[in-house]
Amino acid sequence: MAISLLSLPLRYFLEVARTGSVNQAAQRLHVAASAVSRQLGKLEDSLGVVLFERQARGMTLTEAGTRLLAHASAHDAQALELVEQLQDLSAQGALRVRLACTEGFAAAFMPLVMAGFRQAHPQVRLQLQVAVPQEVSALVLRGEADLALKYSTAPEKGLQVLHSAIAPIYAVMPAQHPLARQRSVSVADVVRYPLLLGAANTTGRQLFDLSCAVQGLRYVPAVESNFSSALLPLLSGQDVVLASYLTAARWVEAGLLAARPFDETQLQQRRLQVLAAEGRSQSALVQQFTQALVIAIEEYGKRKVGRRRKATPAPASVL
Repeated sequence: MAISLLSLPLRYFLEVARTGSVNQAAQRLHVAASAVSRQLGKLEDSLGVVLFERQARGMTLTEAGTRLLAHASAHDAQALELVEQLQDLSAQGALRVRLACTEGFAAAFMPLVMAGFRQAHPQVRLQLQVAVPQEVSALVLRGEADLALKYSTAPEKGLQVLHSAIAPIYAVMPAQHPLARQRSVSVADVVRYPLLLGAANTTGRQLFDLSCAVQGLRYVPAVESNFSSALLPLLSGQDVVLASYLTAARWVEAGLLAARPFDETQLQQRRLQVLAAEGRSQSALVQQFTQALVIAIEEYGKRKVGRRRKATPAPASVL
């Protein structure tokens, strides 16, 4: 069905001018002839001019009607072009998936998921924005991203959780590190070694600092950076980095690094979440990317990384 941005009186005027008949215009507009006549009368009254000469054989434009026809026709053509452009944008949007994630996911995990999705959906246009956790949420809330992937410790207003999984913090270290001999580590163990840490506003750092405060432990970072992907390549000797298993997986599985879980419950409470805006409909491609993302997250959840010293079963860990 054609969409017109013109007002109702102008639409009716154009049809009468083009057909030269109220009845024919009414048929094309799928309305009663009386409705067309009523709208024409309102238009003439509002303009204070006569637009048509009513004749037995039909409607003939007056000079005022001829000028209005030229103006209305030009605007109608522009309006139709605009509608087509808007519909093209909508079609392009249906083939686009806009993603936002924190920097730790952007180094390896998200590109792997995106590459696999592109192979399955060659027509898709992917956009990835990388930001700090607060800005990742804001991008989704402002409608600038369809999906977000980030760590979280509490619900966020306006965001819908599409997938959530426990994402403990690990102590990541060179494979020959003394702590690598243990199945798990404590915060007290870790602060005895040089620490390479992310920025203070990251969830991992916040939970680690909370655990230190509870236990009265102090430390001074050997290296601190707001770009966490720079920390793992820096590991050497007896250094320790705080990271998720997902972030360190390629180095751990290559045998270059070791990842050990913490005993402290504070460091086991973080969650990895896939988020979208509440109440906002998603295209089929966005829904399919969400499924691909969840499958990739769950695949990492099947990998076993260390064990706790305690005999009590640990909560399911995905990263």
